[in-house]
Amino acid sequence: MTDTLRLAAFIDKGGTGKTTATAHLGVALAAEGLDVLLIDLAGKQGDLAKTFGVWTTYQRRIDDDDAWPNVTTVFQDEWATIADKLGADAVADLVIETDEDVDLIPAHPGLDSLDADLGTIDDAADRYARFDRFLTEYVEPRGYDAIVLDLPGLTNNVSYSGLWAASHVLAPVEMGPFEAEQAAKLRADLQQMVSAFDITIELAMVLPNKVDTRTTLATTYLDAFRSEYGETMAPAYIPYSQDIRNAVEQGHTAFALSDPSSTAQQACAAFTTNAQALITRLGGTSQ
Repeated sequence: MTDTLRLAAFIDKGGTGKTTATAHLGVALAAEGLDVLLIDLAGKQGDLAKTFGVWTTYQRRIDDDDAWPNVTTVFQDEWATIADKLGADAVADLVIETDEDVDLIPAHPGLDSLDADLGTIDDAADRYARFDRFLTEYVEPRGYDAIVLDLPGLTNNVSYSGLWAASHVLAPVEMGPFEAEQAAKLRADLQQMVSAFDITIELAMVLPNKVDTRTTLATTYLDAFRSEYGETMAPAYIPYSQDIRNAVEQGHTAFALSDPSSTAQQACAAFTTNAQALITRLGGTSQ
């Protein structure tokens, strides 16, 4: 790929499977031959790092006051000076390699106050563009083909920064009336950001997640989402699978299961199909 594919997983609601979708799509993109970086801005709990089994090690670094620089440092006024002093190690110190062919910049407890810190910046364009500048000036030169952001499950300065930087949004949704309202609100919010700041942000994919097609209600809402969002819908829905939850609790994705259940196999196949669709939609090519 000549340009880095950027994507942010976001919807203004918790519990829709954003982190799980980020992790599995990241691994699926890597399987297509892309060099993938995942970045966790979703909160200090470090769920993305836990998904790949690297949180305990990083937590020790945090406890030892050795997790600096970290993902919050790049939003600071001093980041350019810090990066100049650290040189090539500036971004390298942020990145953790995983066992599933994706790199990760994990969450940090500093995310707890980042929203308020960003709120003190009067210039909204500067406030929301900082993370975009970090990706453009410091991360992309490292040669990543795809950067996938896991954003908070609420609308705040951090999520706006991630949306600004990514330009393309993945919205994982469960099949229900509240989720339909949130997806519609997301689309309206993105249009408002585009108008207010003269930037490009588009809803790249609505991803039906944790779908149980044995229920009539889920099937009804799946059909309604397809009717409302058309080609923006993911080509394959992600079925509910206890195996996925078990895998994540064990510190890996369902792709790393040695004996996956049928629903886990279906989910992995769906993530693969959707990763291929994202590459096409965002103008990339697999390697």
